[in-house]
Amino acid sequence: MLKRAFDFYINASMHVALAVCALIFITAWEIGFEVSNYLLGFIFFGTISGYNFVKYAKVAGLHHHSLTRSLKEIQIFSFVSLGCLIFCALHLSLAVFYMAALFGGLTFLYAVPFLRKRNLRTFSGLKIFVVAIVWSGVTVFIPWSNTSEVLTFDIWLTFFQRLLVVIVCTLPFEIRDLQYDAASLRTLPQQLGIKKVKVVGASLLVIASLLEGFKDELLLTHALSLWFACLLTLVLLLAATKKQHRYFASFWVEAIPLFWCGCFYLLACYL
Repeated sequence: MLKRAFDFYINASMHVALAVCALIFITAWEIGFEVSNYLLGFIFFGTISGYNFVKYAKVAGLHHHSLTRSLKEIQIFSFVSLGCLIFCALHLSLAVFYMAALFGGLTFLYAVPFLRKRNLRTFSGLKIFVVAIVWSGVTVFIPWSNTSEVLTFDIWLTFFQRLLVVIVCTLPFEIRDLQYDAASLRTLPQQLGIKKVKVVGASLLVIASLLEGFKDELLLTHALSLWFACLLTLVLLLAATKKQHRYFASFWVEAIPLFWCGCFYLLACYL
């Protein structure tokens, strides 16, 4: 029963939704935003709805008469999440709605064919960057759009740091999927090989760490928590192989933002 519940937690995208919310908290603490419960709910349920749409829409369309029990449960859960998303959206500003529509549109085009029966995922080498832009934009610009703050240079730096970290977090998934992805996708592991991809990932993490020094306001708590997250990401990237444990990427790699958020909170409490 516990294993089935855990699998549902992973497969229904609750784990990734918590990870996105953790990044929202990190942004709020770094920049000094306030995060309302409605905004958190909007992000949490929006992530579940969006991820499950990307993962299961095609499968459900092909096999809607013979859906397995678990897939039916995920489908029902996704519809409930969509209702919660709409409820939370009614309590947010139009600026949040417009920003969410931008990244929601990218997510939609990532899954749904729009040009010669192709979606964004199928364009050579584009998949990883679309995912990183959506994650970074949702976790930096959406909470910013819920405030009256000016879009500062520090916020842009936070966005680029987040973009680089998310790209590297995506690499273990691409390494895992090497044996399944079509050659036409031209993912980074397909083009460079696993060893070179790990070198590229390590380089991006170094850049993300160094960017912290260019911020107008450099705080030890922010820097240490970022370096911790980059180090943890590097360790998991180096450990990634084509034949991974079932939960290596889907649980441990996607839990990096949760560990990052926890580290940030502990440092803020004790430093």
